[in-house]
Amino acid sequence: MGSLFRSEEMTLAQLYLQADSAYHCLSELGELGLVQFRDLNPEVNAFNRHYVTEIRRLEELERHLNFLEKEIEKAKITVTNNGNTPDAPPPSDMMELEAQFNKLEAEIREINSNQERLNRNFLELTELKHILRQAVNFFTEAEAAMTYGGDHTHSDEAALLEDTRTGSRPLSFVAGV
Repeated sequence: MGSLFRSEEMTLAQLYLQADSAYHCLSELGELGLVQFRDLNPEVNAFNRHYVTEIRRLEELERHLNFLEKEIEKAKITVTNNGNTPDAPPPSDMMELEAQFNKLEAEIREINSNQERLNRNFLELTELKHILRQAVNFFTEAEAAMTYGGDHTHSDEAALLEDTRTGSRPLSFVAGV
């Protein structure tokens, strides 16, 4: 098997392929990994070439795959690699793969947003639970102090609980939660 080092002996060849067989020929050459392509029309703008839409679709597929790979790494899922690279899929299967990747990405993005929303709700509810526990402790201590007597008219808690009009201490509501 050869390589693409500068000192390696190479042969320059020009291929003319029919449009029908070009995909299969180029995929076979690409899988060998021994080919370097040169642009014979460098003066033509890249956006004016007839295969630009196909390259954009493939770049979009690559973006989907990179996103899925990052999510797999983030989830710490191990993927076994058996060492051999799968063959390039035929063009007819590319549309099906594109639809599957779009669907997977949309599902994972929805799952991520739901996870973030659930975490936010959990934190809010945990905060409210701690506030309610503190309120219960506050009222329990104040009620115990009223039951066992003692002069608590100068404490902050007693001032919050005391009704200035009647002198009684109502424990019926909490304000400011």
